[in-house]
Amino acid sequence: MSQIRVNNLTFCYEGSFDNIFEDVSFSVDTNWKLGFIGRNGKGKTTFLNLLLGKYEYEGSIQASVVFDYFPYPVTERQRSLPAAEFLEEWKAGCELWRVLCELEELRQDAEVLYRPFQTLSPGERTKIMLAVLFSGENDFLLIDEPTNHLDQKSRENVKQYLASKKGFILVSHDRELLDACIDHVLVLNRQSIEVQSGNFSSWWENKSRKDQFAVGENEKHLKEIGKLRKSVARTGQWADKSEQTKIGFYRKAAVNEHERAVGMRAYIGSKTKKMQSRVKQMEKRINREIEEKEGLLVDLEQPVDLKIMPMEHYKRVLVKVEDYSVRYEGAKEPVFSGVTFSVEKGERVVLHGENGCGKSTLLKMILKKTGGWTEGEPGWKDSRMKIGEIKADKTETMEAKAGETKAEKMRVCETGICQTASGLVVSYVSQDTSMLKGGISRFCMERGLDESLFCAILRQLDMERVQFAKNMEEYSEGQKKKILLAASLMTPAHLYVWDEPLNYIDVFSRMQIEKLLEEYQPTMLFVEHDARFREKVATRVVEL
Repeated sequence: MSQIRVNNLTFCYEGSFDNIFEDVSFSVDTNWKLGFIGRNGKGKTTFLNLLLGKYEYEGSIQASVVFDYFPYPVTERQRSLPAAEFLEEWKAGCELWRVLCELEELRQDAEVLYRPFQTLSPGERTKIMLAVLFSGENDFLLIDEPTNHLDQKSRENVKQYLASKKGFILVSHDRELLDACIDHVLVLNRQSIEVQSGNFSSWWENKSRKDQFAVGENEKHLKEIGKLRKSVARTGQWADKSEQTKIGFYRKAAVNEHERAVGMRAYIGSKTKKMQSRVKQMEKRINREIEEKEGLLVDLEQPVDLKIMPMEHYKRVLVKVEDYSVRYEGAKEPVFSGVTFSVEKGERVVLHGENGCGKSTLLKMILKKTGGWTEGEPGWKDSRMKIGEIKADKTETMEAKAGETKAEKMRVCETGICQTASGLVVSYVSQDTSMLKGGISRFCMERGLDESLFCAILRQLDMERVQFAKNMEEYSEGQKKKILLAASLMTPAHLYVWDEPLNYIDVFSRMQIEKLLEEYQPTMLFVEHDARFREKVATRVVEL
């Protein structure tokens, strides 16, 4: 057991005009199960890369352990090979029998090691990488958001697996995962960094109490300053009046002529000087009070309430799906079959199922119908037994961070009924963020968005103004997702279709969005694997 000591750490990216870290100091134990919490863009992944020695920095990081990082990069060559053939390229000295033991703990069949890596599901890829990561000895492991794009079953497996391990830093915005797996938290606050014992829920409870106390103290502080300012103003007025009587300008105070005598002037001048001295002392006290309380609320999280502009449709049922199946042309098995559900006004319907069961495909087919043709029942856009094209999203899996994504058009054959109300306006949030390029001005111009309002919503989602001058390619994945969410919130729509909107989104923004949807209750059809979000937001679950 040893410690990782960070002393006076300062770092910024080359060419950037804002520091990610500035004079930061703390220490953590290598035996801890440490959860890393913070807003998007605060530098969580950057800090892990600093531990790995990828960047130069000021200050010092002292550690006597070897660091290893999840997720491993996957090259184009490796994608076509079974994982068993390139394990040592990920982790030097990796032994296959140890990986097999770890896979057994993850409840994953060993045969996944012998299938081409590109054919594996996101859950299978994650489990292989975690098995390799934990196959070493005495390493301190840096785990960066392992549950993004994983279905509920895979999340449960990963959660139980990590709960049995120790000696790692876990970056995650999944509250269920953090509560189950960690015994300490490392938190990037607005202006400070803190290390605390406990899991996410215990930290959040302590933070809420601390914030409540800070707000109470600040209110008392403001009241005291208000009283002092009134006293300063009142005493200043008295001093001015007294000064005017000395030279006979203030007639009400100088009723008698003898009050203008030379002797009285000296007396009045002395009294005025004392009053003015008292004013200066009170002003000093106000400034001292302000200095003492300065920084009281710097770490206070006060999320601004978001707004959404749902439109009212004349029909009660906006989407109707009956005995619906989709099969890619040339495939033997359908992506899904026999699906039946509807979406009515005011409902928030979540599609739930394992990776690969066709949730995203179903959302795209419904989106396609909103631009289709009228057929069958009046007021509906209908699709029966048709063949069309669908453009697949770029696969957001472990290698997505390395830019190794693939999009292709695939012809699909549909059977059954998939209908959407005519004139339906849809606001869509995709899993894929790779299309975000250039600056915010260009993005708003292409989408017909009011740039000032768009930036205001991003500020409400806690994106710093300094980010607005950057190209979106430089954003973190969480910041890119906030771009898509802000655009959706700005778009008036009858139906909001969101495909895993919370991937990479920080905990505080998730809570903001939960509150927004509970308050405005827009009609929604969405996919999301965050169990707490589903419980709070969804009115109905459709299992695929």
